[in-house]
Amino acid sequence: MSTLRDFLARATREGRISGRELRTTAEHFGFSLRDTEEVALELGIMPERYLRNADSISMEAQLRLLQSTVAVVGCGGLGGYLVEELARLGVGTLVLFDPDVFEEHNLNRQLLSDAATIGTPKIYAATRRIAAVNPAVQVRAHRASFSKSFGRNEIRGAQAAADALDSIPARLELAAACGDLGIPLVHGSIAGWYGQVAVQYPGEKIIETIFSGAQADRGVEARAGNPAFTPAVTASLQAAEICGMLLGRESALRGKMLCIDLERMDFQSVEIG
Repeated sequence: MSTLRDFLARATREGRISGRELRTTAEHFGFSLRDTEEVALELGIMPERYLRNADSISMEAQLRLLQSTVAVVGCGGLGGYLVEELARLGVGTLVLFDPDVFEEHNLNRQLLSDAATIGTPKIYAATRRIAAVNPAVQVRAHRASFSKSFGRNEIRGAQAAADALDSIPARLELAAACGDLGIPLVHGSIAGWYGQVAVQYPGEKIIETIFSGAQADRGVEARAGNPAFTPAVTASLQAAEICGMLLGRESALRGKMLCIDLERMDFQSVEIG
């Protein structure tokens, strides 16, 4: 009787396998698409969807991404782009949090919003988008805010977390939870033409330091708004940081914050601490 590995080997052409063949194989053996991709990568077979990653992300690294779990807290401006990019990278499991629904004013910048999704929970749109972009990615979606009472158990075991929030108290709670659980956190924040990115490794208090002087629950984005490009750029930098972390690379931003000025095309890192 043919085994899964034999089946994959026969479906392989020049060291790669199509999505159609992977789906057929998964269905034939009753495996999930994610598990079938994992076996293929372990055999040195590259799923065709990742071929354009290959010069930057090796076969072994692609397998490591597939075996990783990342929590994305917030699925709006920053979170929508993060969900998109992490799914396309091939991160195997995404844990999502967002309590809100799309409103018309989200349409100028939030990737997951469109005219048909107004009134739809953001978490549902994120889940559908991931399934459409990369059905091998497993999603654990929570239509809820991350808080002291909810979220810690849900992110336990993740290899990285992304701060895509607009609430300073929620950011601080997420940072504290990640510190307690030993999870590296990649922070992103945006306002108008400006953004910032920072990383917090376990044992550090980077997020607490950044927001130590905050007088309100929300930052200046509440009044400045955000054009479409600010969350796209900032979230892409967060995604790059997360990818590097998952592949075992220490961030060049450790102990620093990257300040992004898209009006002047100026990027500067400043020491934190």
